[in-house]
Amino acid sequence: MNPSLVDILSPRIKPLDLDNRLLLIREFIPGRIIFTTSFGIEDQLITHSIFTQALDIEIATIDTGRLFPETYELWERTEARYAHRIPAVYAQTTPLERLIAQQGVNGFYKSLDARKACCAIRKVEPLKRLLDGASAWVTGLRADQSQSRAETTFVAYDTGHKIIKINPLIDYTRDQIVTQTLEFAIPVNTLHDKGFLSIGCAPCTRAVAPNESERAGRWWWEQDDKKECGLHIDAEGRISRAPIEPESSL
Repeated sequence: MNPSLVDILSPRIKPLDLDNRLLLIREFIPGRIIFTTSFGIEDQLITHSIFTQALDIEIATIDTGRLFPETYELWERTEARYAHRIPAVYAQTTPLERLIAQQGVNGFYKSLDARKACCAIRKVEPLKRLLDGASAWVTGLRADQSQSRAETTFVAYDTGHKIIKINPLIDYTRDQIVTQTLEFAIPVNTLHDKGFLSIGCAPCTRAVAPNESERAGRWWWEQDDKKECGLHIDAEGRISRAPIEPESSL
């Protein structure tokens, strides 16, 4: 994929609404485009747009094996609402078994390295397989979710996965997304009503207080204010946020 597509798409995507942003990337980017959903409220809005427009964009999820029961229930409700299966990728058996043998079933609480090792096996490696052969990757990232995501752009070249990365909701607020999910009767996780604003694996997620940031409940025992699981980190350990210089123009 020619990285110059980043420069072509970036100025065109901003003035559009979500539906037309997704239409635009489907028009401009050839090949396989995949949207990875974790069934968060942002992802549900994107899923609604893709399915209701019948866009040729794949939707898939990463099942870590440690999701909340409410997330699995939402997964089922979403498939029923849109009459589409949402396939999943899983951790490879041997590395996962080795990890549990080494650090224990909840060993990720013991150190940052242990937690990152768990995320690497349950999330990062499955994502690499999911993105293999794809031309573009659509995510539900928003700039106001955390400090580390504040400078993320609409379109970037993810050097870690070597793929064009599209963040069509990057300039949306949570309130805007909540309003639209209500307007279109989009199914959302019932945990949101209990203060779980950002939902990941059950052992690693708690509800947040009114004065806390949206992602404060993720890996809450860690002190780092730039907490990430590794899915959105590039080869230099940063969230891919800025367009790269094109190799050539189209």
